[in-house]
Amino acid sequence: MPGLNNRKTGTEQEERAAEYLESRGFRIVERNFRCAQGEIDMIGYDGEYLVFVEVKYRSSSRYDTPLAAVGSAKMKKICRVADFYRYQAGIPQEVPVRYDVVGILREEITWIPNAFPHIYRRG
Repeated sequence: MPGLNNRKTGTEQEERAAEYLESRGFRIVERNFRCAQGEIDMIGYDGEYLVFVEVKYRSSSRYDTPLAAVGSAKMKKICRVADFYRYQAGIPQEVPVRYDVVGILREEITWIPNAFPHIYRRG
């Protein structure tokens, strides 16, 4: 079943991303946080920042890069999930928030801190 293989690969690559971030002082507090609004791969702290991390893996850049795979719809979804997480966890509004992307292309890992701004829900 192809879905299981993709899930296994995704889990392995998220583990690589977690090790990479932690080796740089990032403290992970949640992995694969899910709610009705969607999912966030990792949540943690980088210094004073509460950081929501999207991990994207590609075995080839034939179609697009991992970083290009995080489009505006995905960004909006991540922000909605982040808002819910902050509410549920009782995180004060004063805590600075950041949205990072970790792109993995074969063996190369690229960490983009502050990859996109918070997208506010309209209406």
